[in-house]
Amino acid sequence: MTAQRILGVIPSRYASTRLPGKPLLDICGKTMLEHVYRRAAASGIFFRVVIATDDERIFAAARKFGGDVTMTRTDHPDGSSRVAEVARSIETDYVIN
Repeated sequence: MTAQRILGVIPSRYASTRLPGKPLLDICGKTMLEHVYRRAAASGIFFRVVIATDDERIFAAARKFGGDVTMTRTDHPDGSSRVAEVARSIETDYVIN
């Protein structure tokens, strides 16, 4: 039996209406985005964890800490459609949002 390939995708956008810039807020010396990414990667269940964003600031911050990040279209109505855009380009058995 072959092990299942599970992809983790973290949708991240800067333009939140309630708290703009939330993914880049500092929490104990790291951005919220970095904390989420590292915890997902440390879980050990994903063969790959990808950050999906449409914002250059988030893209740059993810690259700075070594995160796997992909730019997406800007017209997504929600995080799930952003995740789907990225998941379509990666061969996987399951996708966790």
